[in-house]
Amino acid sequence: MHRGKGMKFVGDSRVPAVRKPNIPKDYSEYPGKTEAFWPNFLLKEWLVGAVFLIGYLCLTVAHPSPLERIADPTDTGYIPLPDWYFLFLYQLLKYSYASGPYNVIGGFVIPGLAFGGLLLAPFLDRSTKRRPTQRPLATGFMLLALAATVFLTWQAVAHHDWKKAEEQGKIVAQVDIDKNDAGYKQFQKNGCINCHGENLQGGAGPSLIDTGLKAEEIAKIAKNGKPPGMPAGIFKGSDEELKQLSEFIANLKSK
Repeated sequence: MHRGKGMKFVGDSRVPAVRKPNIPKDYSEYPGKTEAFWPNFLLKEWLVGAVFLIGYLCLTVAHPSPLERIADPTDTGYIPLPDWYFLFLYQLLKYSYASGPYNVIGGFVIPGLAFGGLLLAPFLDRSTKRRPTQRPLATGFMLLALAATVFLTWQAVAHHDWKKAEEQGKIVAQVDIDKNDAGYKQFQKNGCINCHGENLQGGAGPSLIDTGLKAEEIAKIAKNGKPPGMPAGIFKGSDEELKQLSEFIANLKSK
């Protein structure tokens, strides 16, 4: 075999005796196609990042995060709602095959299969094709997952009572409650606490603070009810106990 210039055979003719360093060409050798990382490229990245940061800060000032009242573990009427990116899982748990005795299926099995398939996607689909039409399995599964996520999210939004959620999360005035008062004991005894909360801040029922009602009006509502949410016959006590309850609520005023 003909020896090349600067080559020395050491058992394999493809191995040069002197290795040349593998240094890439300078960016200046590609005019119009690339640029220096510092400062040109990095400066552009900083400018784009600054624009997005300022825009995000302006949005937070114009539309601050909505706040709700302090969490009350005694409020059994409160309907919790997850963030929008978990709404599809929230809706999944409403169906009979994924809730109740089958809660493990909705909480672990179905999400586990979905996210497990996503993690295994590079190993299951090893095609070198780039067009979606040439990868029918991968494309089909991804479209199915996307359609399921969009549909379940839409279902969760469409069937949620947003008006009630806004009402139950509304920040209400707080007052110092004298829990040794005879009126408060009647409030507990007759089950009012279940709908109106331990501190009368509201829950399934409205807040009883600053109602603007007289004691006689409150007594009438407690005895006869008030549609649509307050049924008649809730209060079971005597007239004296009803007077204690109504006067207690009428005197609840925020500072």
